[in-house]
Amino acid sequence: MKQGRNLLAVAAVVVICLAVARLGISVTDKNKSYEFEQWITTPEYRTDAARAIDAYERLMERYMDLAEGNLLQVGDDCRTVAIKLDSLDLQLTEISDRLTRIEKALGIDPPAVNIVEPNGNPVPPKTN
Repeated sequence: MKQGRNLLAVAAVVVICLAVARLGISVTDKNKSYEFEQWITTPEYRTDAARAIDAYERLMERYMDLAEGNLLQVGDDCRTVAIKLDSLDLQLTEISDRLTRIEKALGIDPPAVNIVEPNGNPVPPKTN
């Protein structure tokens, strides 16, 4: 009988320990929260008109960049041509002065050349 009581006491202690362990587990499980991250996204819905507008904007940006580059190149070319024309004008002025001095030294009358301005008015000959 004493052995039955000991067995009953051990069984009671085991049952109480299991009950305490179960209560401890269930209390901590109730307060857990779970967070989920989105991994799947849906693409934004776009109409054909919106896609066409975006394509047109990209095309216009490319065209504007191309036009800007070409205008810069034309500006550089115009500056180069202007510099060359100024150089030619200076050289022609020097040649004209030199011919005038030669004609004066040799006593030759300057030829009568009818020079016409772009607007149609005749330019009178130079006399020194």
